[in-house]
Amino acid sequence: MAKATTTKTSVPFGEGVETAMRKKGISYRSLADTTGLSAGYLNHLVHGNRPVPSNDVIESVAKAVGVRPTEFREYRIRRIANSLAKKPEAVDKLYKEYVR
Repeated sequence: MAKATTTKTSVPFGEGVETAMRKKGISYRSLADTTGLSAGYLNHLVHGNRPVPSNDVIESVAKAVGVRPTEFREYRIRRIANSLAKKPEAVDKLYKEYVR
């Protein structure tokens, strides 16, 4: 069974990356070199000017800044959605409980 995330507060991807970069003293250029993404693109991600990237990219950025990908809310949402896609009865139950 997967280990639960230790995140206390759910924050958007960009905010989480920025916080992790600050804690580790990582610059956009350094992060770009490590991930193979451009520094400009990373800056846009952090500031919410681009859509949250794929989970593969999130995993790469997470590794580069020294956190688990599960620290990022969007990563967890996608993982949940992928799991729910295989369980239509759970979708119906959750929809009734949380959306209606």
